[in-house]
Amino acid sequence: MTNVSFITIKDLTKTYEDAGKKIIVFDRLNLNLDKNSIISLVGPSGSGKSSLLHILAMLDTFDGGSYFFDSKNISSFSLSEKNLNRATKISIVYQFNNLISDLNALENVALPLLINKEEKSFALQQAEAMMIKVGLEARIKHFPNQLSGGEQQRVAIARAIITEPELILADEPTGNLDKNNSLEIFNLLKSLKSKNRLILFATHNRELSSMTDIQLEISNSSVKRIE
Repeated sequence: MTNVSFITIKDLTKTYEDAGKKIIVFDRLNLNLDKNSIISLVGPSGSGKSSLLHILAMLDTFDGGSYFFDSKNISSFSLSEKNLNRATKISIVYQFNNLISDLNALENVALPLLINKEEKSFALQQAEAMMIKVGLEARIKHFPNQLSGGEQQRVAIARAIITEPELILADEPTGNLDKNNSLEIFNLLKSLKSKNRLILFATHNRELSSMTDIQLEISNSSVKRIE
């Protein structure tokens, strides 16, 4: 039996209109990505890094081709099936951490479980375990504006992993951080790699990119591996 990649993209095309002009984002893109990997995605601004992550997260559509997630063609998924996969199997970490200012760190981390209708006591217990995992047990009751940029991003990562996702999509998570904090956040993400998880890390930082298992570069509407 032929091995099937966790994520398979076949002949995918994506375009959009800008001021009446057709912009080609991806032209017959083919890609195979497997678990137990942290993979970097580099390319200039506007090259399609965020577009690819949004497609993989089932947040954006594409014009042609196929996207297989865990051997299932997402074209057959209903909206509720896409939402369920995002709630249980996929997490996104953004450049801007999107923490809720009125909630403390622990409550922010617990939020995905509460949205998934878990008991509050269980959600908070799991959130505390995640805060310990990212080294922020002393900041549990702090609100976002009481945390440094690096600490806020750690909270965002703790929130992203509380559902034990199989796919973590990190969209420029170190873009607003200094060199030391960027390296700490990258090392934290790298530590989350497992045989049951794929991490895709979009970045402008070539130094961090070089420390991933596989480097991919978006160029001329396609993705190529950097050897």
